[in-house]
Amino acid sequence: MPLHPSLAAITDRIRARSANSRASYLDRMRQAVAEGPARAHLSCGNQAHAYAATGADKADLAAGRAPNIGIVTAYNDMLSAHKPYEDYPALIRRAARAAGATAQVAGGVPAMCDGVTQGRAGMELSLFSRDVIALSAGVALSHNCFDAALYLGVCDKIVPGLVIAAATFGHVPAVFVPAGPMTTGLANDAKSKVRNDFAEGKATRDDLMAAEMAAYHGPGTCTFYGTANTNQMLMEFMGLHLPGSSFVNPGTPLRAALTEAAVTRAAAITALGNDFRPAGEILDERAFVNGIVGLMATGGSTNLVLHLPAMARAAGILIEVDDFAAISAIVPLMARVYPNGLADVNHFHAAGGLGFLIGELLSAGLLHADARTIIGDGMARYAEEPKLIDGRLTWQPGASETLNDRVLRPARDPFQPQGGLKDLAGNLGRGVIKISAVAPERHLIEAPARIFSSQEAVKAAFARGEFTTDCVVVVRFQGPRANGMPELHSLTPMLSVLQDRGLKVALVTDGRMSGASGKVPAAIHVSPEAAAGGPLARLADGDIIRLDAAQGRLDTLADLDARAPAAADLAANGQGCGRELFQTFRGAVGPATEGASVLF
Repeated sequence: MPLHPSLAAITDRIRARSANSRASYLDRMRQAVAEGPARAHLSCGNQAHAYAATGADKADLAAGRAPNIGIVTAYNDMLSAHKPYEDYPALIRRAARAAGATAQVAGGVPAMCDGVTQGRAGMELSLFSRDVIALSAGVALSHNCFDAALYLGVCDKIVPGLVIAAATFGHVPAVFVPAGPMTTGLANDAKSKVRNDFAEGKATRDDLMAAEMAAYHGPGTCTFYGTANTNQMLMEFMGLHLPGSSFVNPGTPLRAALTEAAVTRAAAITALGNDFRPAGEILDERAFVNGIVGLMATGGSTNLVLHLPAMARAAGILIEVDDFAAISAIVPLMARVYPNGLADVNHFHAAGGLGFLIGELLSAGLLHADARTIIGDGMARYAEEPKLIDGRLTWQPGASETLNDRVLRPARDPFQPQGGLKDLAGNLGRGVIKISAVAPERHLIEAPARIFSSQEAVKAAFARGEFTTDCVVVVRFQGPRANGMPELHSLTPMLSVLQDRGLKVALVTDGRMSGASGKVPAAIHVSPEAAAGGPLARLADGDIIRLDAAQGRLDTLADLDARAPAAADLAANGQGCGRELFQTFRGAVGPATEGASVLF
């Protein structure tokens, strides 16, 4: 199927906008490639330090003729999603030897869990951790000993940070290796009900703890379609995973076989062989457009509206908020996975998963079919699914029909004709809203503002019973310059309760809500942020706010021009839980519309 003309036009616009920065980037990468395999330039002393502890691999490394694969790992055993990586280095080394290569752990990167830090001071480091991860991976790869890199990471900021590093070292082939989702536990809607009941005092803390532990119960990613699982989708759409590998559960023979195959593939695409595939060539305009298409078709995490521009800038590509809106307008919503539906990612995978979805989008002309990937030239292989038959890994055609149309639908009969994210613009700034879980009758909310400068203040007002009429809850001074732009998910149960009571409510914030954004309309990432003197800083209680997701508008009917911006006391945001270490980040961070990064 020919490429949809609008998608072609959007890609051409990105390519033209990025012409100078992309050309400069590619020149740098070509120069790095021309210098040859990095180990050839190391002195004997340099190499002896690098190989001293490699045991049986020492002779092969010293000879310099076999590919050496660097492992960058986000392993820790506090994050369920990263626990499976504990055993990967040994498996990877064995697989590398079988492929005539060697492998070393180049370094580790931090990996924090937003689920643990939700509503706590540590959450204010979460977004900044993405750039720390990129910097840490850069340190790991700076030893310049590697012909390819394997990136082990799953969750919210980890994959974007690793992609930034992979693009920065774009002369080195990069293969991303997933760990898979945990098996299905307590249904997500049942967990949500207990949370809402607890917010209303109808459930005890013991009830809440039991529900949470039943939902999050073992190794692997959380099973709802939040940022972690959106990242995994993205890596397939961008050609950095092996096809169909994203949602295979940990601890299974197929998971192990896919990891071994990823190692074999990494060894095959180095400059030492005949199929050189440097990361910088894969991470082109087509890859990022395909990633945004996947985001819209699945109703994925709003966090990627922050991360994708930062990831793209590392490869010399300039993505703007308008690009998300333009792609959303032509890409149908084809999946319903919690919080956009009742199913979890295991149900999505069983219904046909990414193989079916990518096949449908290719048939509709809604993907760059010719995009370069780690597996070949073109996206057709990503419509296949892996099978382990008689102990041998093979790929077969994916499902040609959905196996559950309540979870996954064809492009010709989608859940919605447009994607799950909408761009917002108006006299309150630029923002984004995730509408895939929001009922159509709530796409337009016009109500008086209630102004807060913290989510704790909102909780206190809720506890006092102050929310009795329609309102737009404005939580400002939550942007990257103010306090690192934390997620505000502890507000979700309260706002859901108000909505269930029949009130028209919405949230407007310069903070984040991420992939778990649910049924309450939420205009997030509003920029310029309040701490930079943005319009939110001029709002007052009672100002009428109009949030119109259908038209992509975010406005107030109040006249803000004559008002001075409010000033919040942000001193406490710089103390405790490591926040002291990130003052430089808060002072240097860019706007949300450009990825909220300190690196670009």
